[in-house]
Amino acid sequence: MTRPLFLGSEIYRGSSYGKWHPLRVPRVSTVMDLSRAMGWLGPDQYRNSPRAKPAALHIWHTPDYVEALHRAEIEQSVSDAVRDRHGLGTVSNPIYPEMFRRPATAAGASLLSGELLRDGGVIYHPGGGTHHGFPDRAGGFCYLNDPVLAMLSLRRNGARRIAYLDIDAHHCDGVQHGFAGDPDTLLISVHEARRWPFTGLLDDEGGGNCLNLPVPKGFNDTEMEVIRDRLILPAIAAFRPDAIVLQCGADAVTEDPLSRLTLSNNAHWAVLRGLMDLAAPRLLILGGGGYNPWSVGRLWTGIWATLNGCEIPDRVPDAAESVLRALTWEGARAGRNPPDTWFITLRDPPRPGPVRAEITDALTELVNRPGAKGSLVR
Repeated sequence: MTRPLFLGSEIYRGSSYGKWHPLRVPRVSTVMDLSRAMGWLGPDQYRNSPRAKPAALHIWHTPDYVEALHRAEIEQSVSDAVRDRHGLGTVSNPIYPEMFRRPATAAGASLLSGELLRDGGVIYHPGGGTHHGFPDRAGGFCYLNDPVLAMLSLRRNGARRIAYLDIDAHHCDGVQHGFAGDPDTLLISVHEARRWPFTGLLDDEGGGNCLNLPVPKGFNDTEMEVIRDRLILPAIAAFRPDAIVLQCGADAVTEDPLSRLTLSNNAHWAVLRGLMDLAAPRLLILGGGGYNPWSVGRLWTGIWATLNGCEIPDRVPDAAESVLRALTWEGARAGRNPPDTWFITLRDPPRPGPVRAEITDALTELVNRPGAKGSLVR
């Protein structure tokens, strides 16, 4: 497999968590449409995501939970006991028509990714990245944990050592639950401090294989560059993984409503380029958070461009502009009068800034942590 593969599905088009939920906005369908409109995604690189059967999910999720999720979609309701036990039918994880089929499709693509990467390659799965799911409970908009399923599939298909990097604004609590203490897994999470789910503190080593870096509000491109060069890339290079998984949540950019971080999409693309330079035999890119339809669509389309070495133009062609102008963001103030740049460009203006002592002190603590010196390049 010499060219990257894009795993997508039409189930994401028109599927919504509800009229007022943050995931009411189109995301994966926008990336598919934009990538095609830019001339970057042809049929030879696109593969439709399969839907995971309930039994396939038992590799990590409990049979009782999978059955409860499946039944909740069929009945479009849950009992109080199921809500309390499994976190279904809540404000964050509501009942909606595709509540099993949609996450099962993301899970199916993640399971398939491990098989497709058996002999190496690159896969982009923007519908993935649901990192808050637990074996028997939904949480944080995540009904299933497809990153965990992807990593288990990678391991089942020959990747023993896996490096998982998460740059979503929210800590990957479900993934850490799945792999904490596993010496053949390196987990790195850069996320907003004092933000739900309030896990992933700096001193949380997760059994010795987790590098958690909570960052302050206002986190900028320059600070991400320093973290990339001092922590992320050296740690992964020293770990020498058989596979790298990047959860590329788009909710850390300035325009996203669910964080107070101020990255541009350039920061995400630069992290990806650094991972590509490491030349691990297997590279899997997942989506994640992102709740402004323009910023997430533009960022994730740029991820596909980066994977393919496509030049991102200063102005998108008419077909791509039409895709962006067709987006709506009901119920959001920013959606009433979006700036013209959201329609005509993919690239954000860079958002540099000072590198605060809070960042450098945390990096120093991580690098000098007892037991870390063998796995980090200082």
